[in-house]
Amino acid sequence: MAFLVAAQQLVPLVGERGLTPASIFLDRVRAHFGSTLPAFTAVPSIFWVNHSDLALMLVSWTGLVLAVLVLIGYANGLLLAVLWVLYLSIVHIGQDWYGYGWEIQLTETGFLAIFLCPLFDGRPFPRHPPPLALIWLFRWLTFRIMFGAGLIKIRGDSAWRDLTALNYHFETQPIPNPLSRWFHFLPSAVLKAGVIFNHLAELIAPWFVFWPTIARRLAGAIIVLFQLTLIAGGNLSFLNWLTIVPALACFDDAVWEKVLPRRLVEHAYAKSRTATESRGMLIAGWIVTALVAVLSVRPVTNMLSSRQIMNTSFDPLNLVNTYGAFGSIGRERLAVIFEGTDADTPFDPETNWKDYPYIALPVDTNKRPPQIAPYQPRLDWQMWFASMSTPQEYPWTLHLVWKLLHNDADALSLFAKNPFPTGAPKFVRATLYRYKFAEPNNPSHQWWTRELLGSWLPPLSADDPRLRRFLQQAGWER
Repeated sequence: MAFLVAAQQLVPLVGERGLTPASIFLDRVRAHFGSTLPAFTAVPSIFWVNHSDLALMLVSWTGLVLAVLVLIGYANGLLLAVLWVLYLSIVHIGQDWYGYGWEIQLTETGFLAIFLCPLFDGRPFPRHPPPLALIWLFRWLTFRIMFGAGLIKIRGDSAWRDLTALNYHFETQPIPNPLSRWFHFLPSAVLKAGVIFNHLAELIAPWFVFWPTIARRLAGAIIVLFQLTLIAGGNLSFLNWLTIVPALACFDDAVWEKVLPRRLVEHAYAKSRTATESRGMLIAGWIVTALVAVLSVRPVTNMLSSRQIMNTSFDPLNLVNTYGAFGSIGRERLAVIFEGTDADTPFDPETNWKDYPYIALPVDTNKRPPQIAPYQPRLDWQMWFASMSTPQEYPWTLHLVWKLLHNDADALSLFAKNPFPTGAPKFVRATLYRYKFAEPNNPSHQWWTRELLGSWLPPLSADDPRLRRFLQQAGWER
């Protein structure tokens, strides 16, 4: 899914004429470090060699094809290493668009996965089993993901401590899904119980992933069930699906033989009788374990700190990271909506403005929130953050306005549709609204109500000298 998102969105976001071109970003990194070699060491990526649109597409589609091979059961260490290098390269040029915790979580998970498999044997049941040390490393990853998220919540917002967080979360989360409104209007006691379950899954269960069989299985079941409830209640990209992956290390063969098809179980046991440990895999497993132990010092120190930060990597290869989510809960849902008009008078109260609908963020109050996860519309996510800030902190929004004024096909692909299919608008603006869930079964069958709060960006035209000067200074348009 991560590579599919890249194949669909990488060019309009960071391509040669993207919203934040990778070329400009890499030039600034190189200028900061003085030359290419130290810049590459700090921000390793194969795109230092070539970052053209063709290169972006080749990497994305190659990753997608290889990931499908893994999905259908063919995986070896070499193939997984290639996948790790490709996605790490994307993350490191992705800038704000790839600044989410699940990106470094995917690179860390992908790195550990390399050492689960023989180097060349890609068969579903290879003759060498995975080193036990790697299973423990996946449990250690589960602990850091869950416990870090629990700590950041308890420390970050009183709503998690007084059990009111879910009174707001389902309405104000980045992208609600079709069930989010149902969750939002559950009785207060049920929502408080949900917060307690959150604390159980994030603050208590992680400690038991290292315990003997029964406790470990129960901890894994709680964590997986918690992730499934998050999947049911929102569109958090592929975060929750990804978090389930290392949690599977809590379950042993005795569990899987009860839930998997009998023929598969019998085949697995037949292959295991002839399996032998690989000395090379064991040595590699212990080397990786030692490396993870050393690199875990700073993430653990961060978790213990009262100034804990979340979703941060402490090494350039994203090998061992610190995680967290929703350290603060918004009390209201704000939304920046881009609007265009082909009228000559943008300040006339009678001017007809047309909304640019996002792929998943609410715009039309009558439209039900979609189920979009595990796919991630990255513009939508960034605009959720931007709505709580100013254009000065998100300067690329002015570049987006410029592209909308020219009906740029790549930029328009980031929206659900183009409200001006026959010709570019004369003016584009951005307006700030407050959205709330409409009561279920309301007479007008609305999903949302919205209130106009004011202008976020004033009406701008393609010949506006202020806009042109800003874009030229940023190097975005010449």
